[in-house]
Amino acid sequence: MLYFEDIQPGTKSAFGCYEVSRKEVIEFASKYDPQPFHLDDDAAAKTYFGKVSASGWHTGAMVMRMVVENMKTNKQAGLGSPGIDELRWLKPVYPGDVLRCESEIVDKTPSRSRPDMGSFRSKITVFNQDDEPVMTMKSIGLIRKRPTEAGQRA
Repeated sequence: MLYFEDIQPGTKSAFGCYEVSRKEVIEFASKYDPQPFHLDDDAAAKTYFGKVSASGWHTGAMVMRMVVENMKTNKQAGLGSPGIDELRWLKPVYPGDVLRCESEIVDKTPSRSRPDMGSFRSKITVFNQDDEPVMTMKSIGLIRKRPTEAGQRA
């Protein structure tokens, strides 16, 4: 189990493998981001995208799935997240792309009001199958401190 004390700024990790399907791109866009270039080949052909592309919000959801799958494998005493900073969609994501993530711990901060926890920031870069970055964000994670021997939180 990974606790606040185990988090080290500069630590890097790579994880995830998510194949983007056309069906999923269109289903997501139909429900949450129904712009024509996410739904229709002819409409997309007339835009910067050139063909149907995934919504940036869909890309974020795919990244979240990879993050959660990674947390199942690499257990941590996580407590959720108060948000993300500096979200950037760098390149379109298309059906058939295969996404993966690289993460680097930027910093960590003990909580001033909750001595049993702290937070850390990670820069996550998402790459396609050609190793082109398609999205970046700084994720903020909340995490428990290691329990003390008395059974209390540090």
